[in-house]
Formats: sequence, C-alpha cells, structure tokens
Amino acid sequence: MESDYGVPRDLSPLQKSRSIYHPELPPCLQGTTVRVEFGDATTVADSAGAHAISQSFPHTYGQRLVHFLRPTAKVHGAQVISDLPAMRVGVVFCGRQSPGGHNVVWGLHEALKIHNPAKRRILLGFLGGSEGLFAQRTLEITDNILSTYKNQGGYDLLGRTKDQIRTQEQVNAAMAACNALKLDGLVIIGGVTSNTDAAQLAETFAEGKCSTKVVGVPVTLNGDLKNQFVEANVGFDTICKVNSQLISNVCTDALSAEKYYYFIRLMGRKASHVALECTLQSHPNMVILAEEVAASNLTIFDLTKQICDAIQARAEQEKYHGVILLPEGLIESIPEVYALLQEIHSLLRRGVSVDKISTQLSPWASALFDFLPPFIRKQLLLYPESDDSAQLSQIEIEKLLAELVEAEMNKRQKEGSYKGKKFNAICHFFGYQARGSLPSKFDCDYAYVLGHICYHILAAGLNGYMATVTNLKNPSNKWRCGAAPITAMLSIKHDGRAMTIGKPLVHPATVDLRGKVYELLRQNARKLLLDDIYRNPGPLQFEAPGVDSRVVSLCVEDLDYMGRIKELNEYLDKVRSIVKPGCSQDVVKAALSAMSSVTSILSVMSSNGSSA
Repeated sequence: MESDYGVPRDLSPLQKSRSIYHPELPPCLQGTTVRVEFGDATTVADSAGAHAISQSFPHTYGQRLVHFLRPTAKVHGAQVISDLPAMRVGVVFCGRQSPGGHNVVWGLHEALKIHNPAKRRILLGFLGGSEGLFAQRTLEITDNILSTYKNQGGYDLLGRTKDQIRTQEQVNAAMAACNALKLDGLVIIGGVTSNTDAAQLAETFAEGKCSTKVVGVPVTLNGDLKNQFVEANVGFDTICKVNSQLISNVCTDALSAEKYYYFIRLMGRKASHVALECTLQSHPNMVILAEEVAASNLTIFDLTKQICDAIQARAEQEKYHGVILLPEGLIESIPEVYALLQEIHSLLRRGVSVDKISTQLSPWASALFDFLPPFIRKQLLLYPESDDSAQLSQIEIEKLLAELVEAEMNKRQKEGSYKGKKFNAICHFFGYQARGSLPSKFDCDYAYVLGHICYHILAAGLNGYMATVTNLKNPSNKWRCGAAPITAMLSIKHDGRAMTIGKPLVHPATVDLRGKVYELLRQNARKLLLDDIYRNPGPLQFEAPGVDSRVVSLCVEDLDYMGRIKELNEYLDKVRSIVKPGCSQDVVKAALSAMSSVTSILSVMSSNGSSA
C-alpha cells in the first residue's frame, strides 16, 4: 500500500540508538562549497569494445574522471562552485534491497540542506521502485520522515518492485516523469543491472535534451559491481558479517553434535563473492565457488565425487561432521545443467506450457532432466528472470548435492570402499535472513557518503556518472571521493554462454581465480577441510571492538586504482617539468627512450584487452 511508505517505524532500543548515529564526512565533502578536479577523459578496460560502446553512447562516452577536493587542497584548474542553485532531485530504489540503502537517501537529503540552506530544495522519493518512477508516484523526503529510517535496514522507506528501466516505453516513461516533475537530477540506487539502465537513461536524456542528470550508486548485497573505479558495494559488508555469524553458529553446532554435514547455500546471484568472503570470516570446512566449477567444466557428478572424497578424508580422522558453503549461482555454472536451463528457458519463452516442457527437450537434456529429483525439476521449470538467468534463490542446489552425496556415500559403504559412519545431511539457505539486517557501521558510513557525493555530482552538472569512494580499507577521513562515467564501466561479452552478446552492459564481476583473495582461500583449503578451525566473528558490532572492521576481501585486495592514476599523473607532470625546451640533449634522449619502451608495452597490453 502506498500509504504505508515513509510511515514512522516502531523502533527497538537498539534501533533508536542506531537512528541517532551520525556518520562523519571525509574532508573533501565538508563545507558549503563543491570543489571539483576534472581528470583525464575515460576509456574502457576492453579496448576491443571501445568503438562499439562509443557508438552506442555518443553523448556520454569518454567523459572525464572527477575528484572532489578538501578545502585546503591546492590543485591547478580545480573548479570551486559556491553559488549553488535550488535543486529538485528524485531518488529511486532499483533491484533487491541491500542494507544501507536508506543512508544514501539520508546523505543526499543532508547534502541538499547543507548546500542550499536558504533556498527551496526538494528531494522526491519514487514509491515502489521503477514502477513508481513511471507512474510518477512520489513522497517528499523530510527530516521527520527520515527520522526512523536512518541507519536502518530494508528499502521500506520507498519500496521497490521487479525493477528495470530498459524498454523504450519504460525509458520514455522515466523521461516523461522527470520532465513533468521538473527534476534537476535522478539518483538510481542499485547494482549492475540498475546502473546499466542508468547509463542508457543518461544517454537518452542527453540525446533528448532532457535537463535531468542521471547518477548511479553502487548498492548491491552481491558485491559484484566492482571494477577499476568501484572498490565495494553498499550492503556487502553487512551481508557477509551477518551470514558469517550464522555459519559460525552452525559450525559450532556441527562440532558439538559430531554427526551432521551442513550444506549451506548463500545468496549472491551468479558471482561467489559472498560465499568466498563468508568462508574467510567463518572458516567452514569447504566452499565450492561457481567460478571454479565454470573454469574447470565440472559436472554435477564431478562435484558429487569431490564432496564425497572430502567426507571420506575426514572420516579417516574419525570426523563425521562438517560445513559446506555453496553460492546460489552454482547451479548455472555446471555446464550440463546450464545447457538444460537454456533449453527450458527457450521453450518457456516460446509459450510452451510447463507440463509439456519435458516432452520437447532434446534427448540428452531429457535424460538429465529425468535423472534429477522431482523437486529440482519443478524449480528448473520456473520462468527465468528478466536477464534470462534462472531464479537462483528458488533452486535448492544444496538439497540436490546432499541427495547425490548421500547416494554415493551409501554406494561406497555398500562396496566397502567407505567404512565410516552413515552420512547425514542438513540443508539451509541463508539469503533473506541477512538482507534486511541493520546495516554495519561501514555500510552506514559508506552509503551516507555516497549520498553526499550524488549531490556534488549534480551540483557540478554531470550526467551519466556513478558516485565512487576509494581507499575504503582506511578510516573514513582518508577516503577519496569522486565520480566516474558509467560508460567507462561498460563491456561487451564475447562469452558464447552469454545471452547479451554485443550489447554494452555493466557486467557482474566474478571471483578472480588469479587474485589475492582466492589465493588466500587456496592456501588454507586443506587446513579448513581437515582441522575444524571454525571461527566465530560474532554479531554486528556498533560500538565494541571490531566496530571498524572491514571484510577480509577488501583488506587483502590491492584496489587503489584511482590513487595509482593520480600518482601516474604526478609522474607525467614531473616529466613535463623536466623535459622542456632548453634542457640537455641527454635528458631528451633518455626521456624518449623510456617513453618509447613504456608506450610499446602498454600498446600490446591494451590490444590484448588486459585490465591487470
């Protein structure tokens, strides 16, 4: 019901305490002026797709990087905006709810107040996600409305729907709403799909001479909106910490009873970031990453054998318990199951009824379908999501693997190759339990800062940008705030398995199997499997020790891309200051030799599409 949006919440004592917490702003966002440094024009990481992307986004491709500066910064050419006009801004939640989303709205509202104290400024929240945007259903955001939503979980301030802004009809409806409401800016809060839509919307608005500027904010519990410019997503920190405590509780239960194997599926869509991070925090015995399975083309039978071999190795140490984590995207990474899903989805899109699907599958697909347990067959027949992926949250891969493992262990026991105790499994899906949690202090701070950055982007008159913060593993007073064109984050998939070949998208970042975080997992995999080194990080901390802890992956990864860009520019400036007309021939020759070598190497790397 629309009348339920924005109503005061009945807060518990802890919620009341959290509602009065006020995040600190980094120095670059403090004060009543907006200080902007424009960097170089951007490109895309995959040079092979640069031409196609520039053709698709002629008005917003190649825009410059933006850095916001602290008051004491002395940067040549920086723009200081002090005469800030009254502003009308709309904000919309797109995609699945993620802890911290409300603080983006709060930060944006606070920035409007700080920078326009004597002028009429309006922040309109669209009710019910993108559907509310199309229908122009709004709620004016005020201090009173925000009072019980600050630092709180969920998206119930404004609500959301099955959100997309993709078809021409939807884009036209969004533009009509922005024109009718005379919006100076539209802030879209969401993940990879929502920010792809934001990029297209910004381009269409620019082409149509619509004065509304579009800004994206990286908010997704999946943690898969990561690239050179975006180090982390709002909500990921909370989700991993809450899930890790639940997993740790299960680990303690397993160690106490010593007779159950727990198969735990974790939310996170196609990428396995949540499962990997929770493994590093809670130390279960085993995790199977979707990226590993896809890279090695492991079949469902390979996975069954892998798990059974692990169980047998533990049984040799008289251990008949354990905890195994599975990402929800695992089902689509298994090659034969993925191919089966593609056949099913094709038939569903052609209007074939569910009860007739099995009769129209190819022979091999039909054989696999008949082999699977009835509950999995029913779940695979669910209509696909808008991006043609399966309804991952509804497919119980953990129960499927538990059944197959039980059958294999019984077979081994009967054959005499396994002499241990009977295998017993308990299955869980941890998804909805965590995504409505109170946000962690990190997510509260990060989201609030991103809200302020959204205002700075709009004040600078920028369109098609995403709010960014880097140096996130350090205290917030050292965070670097800026904005990057969303078009610089687009790429074109060349993977034959993708349904969107040739279309520029912000694609989800998967776990890097050559990265430091994955390497940390591999180094400890044997010990995790056999030694029961379970670790309990405890519940979310808001004041006690650990309140400022970061997720392991953020601390391990070397992510300061924007810092390196600035450092590189400083070196280039030094070269320019040294190599001037009148300097010695030897200096010029040395500079030419060095620069020739560097550009040759970079040209080769760029042509190979390297983003290392």
